[in-house]
Amino acid sequence: MQTVNLGIVAHVDAGKTSLTERLLYATGVIGRLGSVDSGTTQTDTGEIERRRGITIRSAVAAFTVGDRQVNLLDTPGHSDFVAEVERALGVLDAAVLVLSAVEGVQPHSRRIMRILRSLGLPTLIFVNKIDRMGARTDELVADVRRLLTPAVVPLGAVRAPGTAEAAFRLDHPRYDHSAARRLAEALAEHDDHLLAALVDDLPPDPDRIDEALRTQVATGQVHPLLFGSALSGAGVPELLDTIATVLPASPPAEPEPRARVFAIVRDPSGERVAYLRSYGGQLRARQRIVAYRREPDGRTTATRARITRLDVVGATTDRADPTTLSAGHIARVAGLTGVRLGDQLGSPAGLDGRSYFPAPKVEAVVRPRDPARTLALHAALLDIADTDPFIRTRVAPDGGTSVLLYGEVQREVLAATLAEAYGIEAEFGPGQLVHVERPTGAGAAVEIIGHGFFGTVGFRVEPGSGVDYRLEVELGSLPPAFHKAIEVATRAALDQGRHGWPVTDIRVTLTHSGYWSPITTAGHFRDLAPYVLMQALAEAGTRVFEPCRRFEAEVPADRLGPVTSHLSRLGARIDGTDDSAAGWRVSGVLPARLEPRAQRLLPDLASGEGLWSSVPGGDRPVSGDPPRRPRTDGNPFDRVEYLRFLAQPGNRS
Repeated sequence: MQTVNLGIVAHVDAGKTSLTERLLYATGVIGRLGSVDSGTTQTDTGEIERRRGITIRSAVAAFTVGDRQVNLLDTPGHSDFVAEVERALGVLDAAVLVLSAVEGVQPHSRRIMRILRSLGLPTLIFVNKIDRMGARTDELVADVRRLLTPAVVPLGAVRAPGTAEAAFRLDHPRYDHSAARRLAEALAEHDDHLLAALVDDLPPDPDRIDEALRTQVATGQVHPLLFGSALSGAGVPELLDTIATVLPASPPAEPEPRARVFAIVRDPSGERVAYLRSYGGQLRARQRIVAYRREPDGRTTATRARITRLDVVGATTDRADPTTLSAGHIARVAGLTGVRLGDQLGSPAGLDGRSYFPAPKVEAVVRPRDPARTLALHAALLDIADTDPFIRTRVAPDGGTSVLLYGEVQREVLAATLAEAYGIEAEFGPGQLVHVERPTGAGAAVEIIGHGFFGTVGFRVEPGSGVDYRLEVELGSLPPAFHKAIEVATRAALDQGRHGWPVTDIRVTLTHSGYWSPITTAGHFRDLAPYVLMQALAEAGTRVFEPCRRFEAEVPADRLGPVTSHLSRLGARIDGTDDSAAGWRVSGVLPARLEPRAQRLLPDLASGEGLWSSVPGGDRPVSGDPPRRPRTDGNPFDRVEYLRFLAQPGNRS
């Protein structure tokens, strides 16, 4: 039996989880439809998900259609939980992008579709809620072509949209000549045979149309569009038929074992469970395996792990061994201590470490209401970060714990998780946008053994790409553990530059090294490296950059002048103005700190008809005095202050 790993992706409230529920019901996996509002859906299993009616963690369910097993991944729709979508994208064979026939194309839909297209991932578009008042069809297809992809191919027509009787009918090119011609025209751009038939005014071959549709969907050249309703079930049989006959199956199995971790959860007993998608070979319980990880600096590291329990998703009695994971399938696996999201078991092949979504840019300090629970809070946040790669923690200067977040909804869910799963009532301080620092020149510093430190370290720093750490000393000049201590301490120290912000696009070269045997320890180098590094960075100098947003604003034709004038005064860079169906589309880049003000004033400037959307847009230098971030490392720019910090109990390595 073929397998297809299919992701359901959407903007929040498009009906993604309801569609997942309907697909499972229509294929006999569940005997009763659950409801998002009542918290009874199959894939939203967490108490917070059920109560809030949103998907927070990716969930997997399986069903059979035709000769295929479909492993369905229901992903979060809210943009605050893009980390979950990030990991799901890496293991999918295809995707269904769900839109609402009422709300239409929304900002997060555009962001997801842009990534799906860049990946060339086969994607169906399903327009949900055709039975709701205000549902649009032809107008929405035009919006999809304009805002998502020009390569959209509607596969049928809607009857009685906006009513309880709304229904969807698939076009059948074998029996409907006008439908055959419409599909042929849509596919002819990438198929010479269909193009020749159209030029010669010959009836397009239905078999050729079917073949071209499958081929072009598989290569991401076209995106079929269907309509329906998860609530009434309209269009769902047609969607299932398209999944069974049009979407490509998982690729052939690779000869060697390779499986990627795309989700980590805690089961009801608290056990850590990883979800794996296999590409080749076989994995079994009690098997020892090597896990590979692509670090942020581009290095690939490896650790050994052991599988204690393995359950294949959707395993049936006709499988020879439902506890053996083979290519194309997904399994729940326990026992992988130390393995993280994004790691790959068995082989590093294809492990590029690429991120499709930017890291969160809002930092907030969290404190327990009961100060006695400060250490428990920090431990709980570290545990939560184990299942979310974008939550990063650090100890704040006043003893609290700072976390990186995407937005308000994620903060509320995190607070609820701390209260319900860990029994910690937490309070969040105001969020602060995270800036970065980049070196403006080159600098060097050396600290010789015997001047307060039991080691010698010298660094040269200069502009680079990412964080590039290099050796200019002989590898044998220090024991391997000492080299490792210097590198680890160096990377950690770069989280706080001259102004307290993370330093990026820097090359750090170790130029001097030495130790005093048997007195010197790795801890001495962990204390010394940050001090020498910051002396070199002070000589090089850094500049602070603030995060920006790339925006699009659609405004009426007669309001173009006031809107562009206002955005320019705010500090936006206007990149272009183009005609749109609504009047004008203004695009450009704006500092993230000013976006709330621009959004707040747009309705008045655009006579109540302005539409704003944005995506991360890189960064740009801060003009004037840059903001500072409170330090937590004892200030290694000042020798006396740093040594005083190290002298305090618990601060020396």
